[in-house]
Amino acid sequence: METKRLAGRLVGHSDGDVVEAGRDREELEWSTSYGLTDLRQEYKESSKSDITQKGYEKKRSKLIGAFFPQTPGMDPAMGQEKRTPVTPSSSSRYHRRRSSGSRDERYRSDVHTEAVQAALAKHKERKMAVPMPSKRRSLVVQSSMDAYTPPDTSSGSEGEGQGDGDGDEEGGGDGEEEDGGGGGGGTSSSREGSISMEHWISRAIHGTSSTTTTTTSSTASSSSSSTRSGGSGAAGGRLADVLAQHVHISAQHHLRHHHHHRHRKTENHSAPPDVTGYTNSTANATSTDGIQVERAPGAGTATQRQTPKYGNAELMETGDGVPVSSRVSAKIQQLVNTLKRPKRPPLREFFVDDFEELLEVQQPDPNQPKAEGAQMAAMRGEQLGVVTNWPPSLEAALQRWGTISPKAPCLTTMDTNGKPLYVLTYGKLWSRSVKVAYNLLHKLGTKQEPLVKPGDRVALVFPNNDPAAFITAFYGCLLAEIVPVPIEVPLTRKDAGSQQIGFLLGSCGVTVALTSDACHKGLPKGPTGEIPQFKGWPKLLWFVAESKHLSKPPRDWFPHIKDANQDTAYIEYKTCKDGSVLGVTVMRIAMLTHCQALTQSCSYTEAETIVNVLDFKKDVGLWHAVLTSVMNMMHVISIPYALMKVNPLSWIQKVCQYKAKVACVKSRDMHWALVAHRDQRDVNLSSLRMLVVADGSNPWSISSCDAFLNVFQTKGLKPEVICPCASSPEALTVAIRRPLEEGTTPPGRGVLSMQGLSHGVIRVDSEEKLSVLTLQDVGSVMPGALMCAVRPEGVPQLCKTDEIGELCVCTVATGTSYYGLTGMTKNTFEVFPVSNNGTPISEFPFTRTGLLGFIGPAGLIFVAGKMDGLMVVGGRRHNADDIVATALAVEPMKFVYRGRIAVFSITVLHDERIVVVAEQRPDSTEEDSFQWMSRVLQAIDGIHQVGVYCLALVPSNTLPKTPLGGIHLSETKQLFLEGALHPCNVLMCPHTCVTNLPKPRQKQPEIGPASVMVGNLVSGKRIAQASGRDLGQIEDNDQFLFLSEVLQWRAQTTPDHVLYTLLNSKGTIASSLTCVQLHKRAEKIAGMLGERGHLQDGDHVALVYPPGVDLIVAFYGCLYAGCVPITVRPPHPQNIATTLPTVKMIVEVSRSVCVMTTQLISKLLRSKEASAAVDVRTWPPVMDTDDLPKKKPPLLYKPSNPDTLAYLDFSVSTTGMLAGVKMSHTATSAFCRSIKLQCELYPSREVAICLDPYCGLGFVLWCLCSVYSGHQSILIPPSELEVNPSLWLSAVSQYKVRDTFCSYSVMELCTKGLGLQTDSLKARGVDLSRVRTCVVVAEERPRISLTQSFSKLFKDLGLHPRAVSTSFGCRVNLAICLQPHRLGKLADQGTSGPDPTTVFVDMRALRHDRVRLVERGSPHSLPLMESGKILPGVRIIIANPETKGPMGESHLGEIWVHSGHNASGYFTVYGDEALQSDHFNSRLSFGDTQTIWARTGYLGFLRRTELTDASGERHDALYVVGALEEAMELRGMRYHPIDIETSVIRTHKSITECAVFTWTNLLVVVVELDGSEQEALDLVPLVTNVVLEEHYLIVGVVVVVDIGVIPINSRGEKQRMHLRDGFLADQLDPIYVAYNM
Repeated sequence: METKRLAGRLVGHSDGDVVEAGRDREELEWSTSYGLTDLRQEYKESSKSDITQKGYEKKRSKLIGAFFPQTPGMDPAMGQEKRTPVTPSSSSRYHRRRSSGSRDERYRSDVHTEAVQAALAKHKERKMAVPMPSKRRSLVVQSSMDAYTPPDTSSGSEGEGQGDGDGDEEGGGDGEEEDGGGGGGGTSSSREGSISMEHWISRAIHGTSSTTTTTTSSTASSSSSSTRSGGSGAAGGRLADVLAQHVHISAQHHLRHHHHHRHRKTENHSAPPDVTGYTNSTANATSTDGIQVERAPGAGTATQRQTPKYGNAELMETGDGVPVSSRVSAKIQQLVNTLKRPKRPPLREFFVDDFEELLEVQQPDPNQPKAEGAQMAAMRGEQLGVVTNWPPSLEAALQRWGTISPKAPCLTTMDTNGKPLYVLTYGKLWSRSVKVAYNLLHKLGTKQEPLVKPGDRVALVFPNNDPAAFITAFYGCLLAEIVPVPIEVPLTRKDAGSQQIGFLLGSCGVTVALTSDACHKGLPKGPTGEIPQFKGWPKLLWFVAESKHLSKPPRDWFPHIKDANQDTAYIEYKTCKDGSVLGVTVMRIAMLTHCQALTQSCSYTEAETIVNVLDFKKDVGLWHAVLTSVMNMMHVISIPYALMKVNPLSWIQKVCQYKAKVACVKSRDMHWALVAHRDQRDVNLSSLRMLVVADGSNPWSISSCDAFLNVFQTKGLKPEVICPCASSPEALTVAIRRPLEEGTTPPGRGVLSMQGLSHGVIRVDSEEKLSVLTLQDVGSVMPGALMCAVRPEGVPQLCKTDEIGELCVCTVATGTSYYGLTGMTKNTFEVFPVSNNGTPISEFPFTRTGLLGFIGPAGLIFVAGKMDGLMVVGGRRHNADDIVATALAVEPMKFVYRGRIAVFSITVLHDERIVVVAEQRPDSTEEDSFQWMSRVLQAIDGIHQVGVYCLALVPSNTLPKTPLGGIHLSETKQLFLEGALHPCNVLMCPHTCVTNLPKPRQKQPEIGPASVMVGNLVSGKRIAQASGRDLGQIEDNDQFLFLSEVLQWRAQTTPDHVLYTLLNSKGTIASSLTCVQLHKRAEKIAGMLGERGHLQDGDHVALVYPPGVDLIVAFYGCLYAGCVPITVRPPHPQNIATTLPTVKMIVEVSRSVCVMTTQLISKLLRSKEASAAVDVRTWPPVMDTDDLPKKKPPLLYKPSNPDTLAYLDFSVSTTGMLAGVKMSHTATSAFCRSIKLQCELYPSREVAICLDPYCGLGFVLWCLCSVYSGHQSILIPPSELEVNPSLWLSAVSQYKVRDTFCSYSVMELCTKGLGLQTDSLKARGVDLSRVRTCVVVAEERPRISLTQSFSKLFKDLGLHPRAVSTSFGCRVNLAICLQPHRLGKLADQGTSGPDPTTVFVDMRALRHDRVRLVERGSPHSLPLMESGKILPGVRIIIANPETKGPMGESHLGEIWVHSGHNASGYFTVYGDEALQSDHFNSRLSFGDTQTIWARTGYLGFLRRTELTDASGERHDALYVVGALEEAMELRGMRYHPIDIETSVIRTHKSITECAVFTWTNLLVVVVELDGSEQEALDLVPLVTNVVLEEHYLIVGVVVVVDIGVIPINSRGEKQRMHLRDGFLADQLDPIYVAYNM
């Protein structure tokens, strides 16, 4: 009993539901055809105990109840209130309460549903701990409320003739699947009652504290996981808290995992990691069995911590010393643990060590089933018996019936109340068709130039509720020998797929569209009343083909009626898998033969009555109810879509009322009739001799057929009446089951193994009862046809008898071509199947049906799926329909809105990946959806043995619809790939699906000292070394060893020469300094230091100034007093909490004995806000220098030893490390001299500097160079650019500056802020043509895209493209390269520096620490720009960071530098000597072992270029690739974050910034979203795809945050480690966090 429980929970509908139950026919096609049929009785039992929930609900509600404040908006009853009104007559009829005991007979439970349950039960034992995604509250509400939007009026309703507009369905509630509480009908509120009851009880148990935590958290939004709406926050939090308590379980394992991960990388990663140290308790913990969850102590307080603390994020230390903080890390740990569980057997892997990483090629499994049968024989249908009185053509038939029995009814249409609206007789049909034919040929255009001629194509645009107008127009076209192209009514200008229909019309050369009056009125109109041109459509003349608008044909005019010939009769449209629309042309003879074959196989006779529920414009509906019916003078009762939505039983009632012999339905119509069925006394189906099931070829239709028979057998339905048929647009009817005589044996069934099917083999399932597909036959081959099955790919070779193939038919009655597409036509309509020996089996061509199946015993045809739904994953074939069925069998109606699920595959990394998209019910909670998702994954894995790559849930009613309301698959896939699907929940499982990654790399032993070293060659390659030019002769100011002496000398020799000019945001001079002013003010500062501060020689002084001249004055004042200055960026007044701790840290670490600053900042340092961030009592003395003492110091300090400290340079590296380096007087002077030579600086020069003056080259250029070289520096504080972005460039133009320096952030500001203003700048006279060098000062790989866009943008203002270049410096040497290209006056004078060169390297090789140059634009190519010309006096070598051996040229290694201006060491409180000597005093392990080098910590390579510099030397270009400490080692390869980030930013327009980092071997990607929060989840699959595709990495966690969350330092570099700390400490307030499985 237990396992049977499951089925379609379609049951306890509360009263008004069923009104809707049929509402949505096509969409329901899904849920129904997939066998969710174990109906009413089941519900009663399932509510008592259900294997899927087995007590879990009870425990869960106890545990979580308290965290579930019932949000008012989520009341399940909402669905009913907002329902679109239904006409009273019908609703009252169905508004009866469902009585629970009405029938004792249980519906046959569908095998599949049981299988799914069993599979899930299996999984229950090894319960997966899947971390729930974190979601911001606004998102949660959005997704649930979205469903309650009012009806979308744009789609109109039948009344306006708007086609089958499902307007009413848009806002329509989700009535069909509302679960009533318990077994009785009950309304859904009883269910709510039970939850809230438990909610109160558990609240009482827990005490109220826990509830308040969540409620407050759902309003504040500061900590990611505690703030996502009551439900999800609690759930996610719960999971993590449980985990947090169990983190210490696996202490020894942790340690191994964490500390030895470098060492572990060498192991073979294809084998699952060793899991011995992992205990199972974490897994159990998450199942929440019996664990009473208390909120972790930190969780409640998290909400009050509004300010994100980046730098010093608190970390909780766990027992084993691994810092693990808050929930996020608990979730990640959980993810890591989940991923550790061995999932699949390790695959054979290849890896060839020549850059080409061979992706894993799937090895065929030797044990996989193979076809063993004999070659099949083609199957022939019975003779097509020619009956003497069969008409020679359909037009002739119409003429015959129209003249001899004009009163015979041809068609009865129904209104939405089920009343007959109109009866069309054969006489009327004939006369009206003739009228249409006459008007088409003679009344359009002029006599000389008719608009349509015989053979032309015209569109038929008729709504689904007007078959009479359609049939008249269709036969009118046939009579006029014009080719009709029936299409759907375009509802809006950009309907899903209507653009493609437009292309079809265009390619068919359609210029006229026939339509009905009502439909014409309902089409969208422009302001002047004309119908606009729809997107992608040709220009059309709309022609209303209704008799009252047409002129009567003259007495003597008759249509020309011929026998059926080879001319095209009509074109039926077909939508392909990719969304494109093709037109299948059907010839007149094919149309007639097809009607004859149907007449024969269905034994149609004259004047029979047939009820049709199908779309009459195409497919089975057209063939039976428009064509064959007229041939046999039958009477069609047409049931419109709108009526079926209101009353799903209408077709059954019409069968009784009209005693119809035949009905044409789809399985969904049977399904919804069951659901809506009450014990109607008057139902009697004994008149039916044939019930044609149009989608009988869908394997999942079988359960609807069985269930229908079960219920209606008592109502006179005979079992042999049900006749499934198989059809396709190309092959028309492929097969149909004949109505049998009573008493013959019912046809057999095939119970096939899914495992076998996935290998294309038919195996009757024996052992695994779980994964089977039960097929019913679709009858035998059509009369007059020959059928065979061929291999789906490659040569059309006949299948073996136990092999699944594509069915092909050879008969007159098929389509003949895809209109206008000869190539595709040949492939589909002109196939010559061959036998084993390669000979064709027939001289006539076959047509491919697009159906996969086989010919079974007794010549019965079985269809297992469609070619269109085929997904080949890892070499195995899966059918989308089967996956849908499995997904729906997981608590089907409880969760998925109306069974609307789309399954498709996308290609990522050379294999197809399965994506499942489902609409979720409006009232489902986060917990429900997550629960459902993880179970669907398990079910699909258990039954199909295939992983789902991505599972996305969208709000109800949001997937694009086909005209009949089904899901528009290709459009959905398109939206998914464009990132425009806006899901409300996403679960990605790349770890389980992606099995073809390249093998992790094992490190190769590098060249060691033993290898041949001859001169400057390392094993045949030139050693990678280079140097700048010599420092040359000493000039007059070069004799000074100390900058203070240079300043005094300048103050005497050129006292009034202006050294500094500071500009404000308006571009006017704020202040300036001459040599003597600077000297005098510096003296006063020195006096003040001595007098007020009583400072000694060598004391450290922190200078906390805004960028400006005060900073420079204070710096030289310190030198004059013999103190060591440290420049510190002042705290940001708006952001004291994050910026002040850094200031405090630098002051403390630098051992400053006093702080010099301005009055304003000194107040700020002691303010109330400051005391909240740091302990203000521990500041050293703070002196403000706004009013200086009048008197000079008695004596200026005379430094004696040039190797003593000149200043300390403190900077926070991108990894968040604060590092201070010591600069001696010698190094400082050498540095200034080197820059002076490189940039040719002398007193007559002006240089514009837009940099932060606190560290590195920025400080040197701002404070030191002007004093040393005497040139004038125009200082532009970068912060002023935020007010006036054009400030820097205007100043450069105004002062006719030739050399300017900026940072990347300044360049970005200009590019973004001035992008659209170049014209107005030009008009204001901004001219950049004098700029020879514009150097970006940086400590990173050059950002080539930014510099290029900057150059391109300002080219219009005269900026020379070669002027822009970059510099490179680091902690050990503040500037190694600085590239000034000298652009001489005339080209022929040459330039002293060569062009900056750009090379393209292979990114895959780079990961293996190799450099491989490739052509521009080749795949995986990465552009690198040289970092500038090496400064004079600098030597560079490339060394292996591990072995310290020298590297050959064009090999990637660490850049080592030897120069007079190297820093002399780190300045730290701890004095870590080992680190110090390694970074500043390294020697090569072989080769030149004497020179002492400093290690920059950056990877790069040297390349000798073809260019020569001024001295005729070949130019050596240095390419910086990235910092070693930032590089991430994953799968044994080295990745630079920037490369992954670049790929990610490119994937979606809303991603403005991205940062990546690793945590316990997982790659975490943080993206900033510029857009609505609804887009957040769209990014998750896109990010995962691109990183997989381009970097062969699986993203572990995707975090979507607001703009500005990724911290960036003053140089514009991302602070990834701060970000990481912020993320782990839960301080990012992310919009969404997705944990990929």
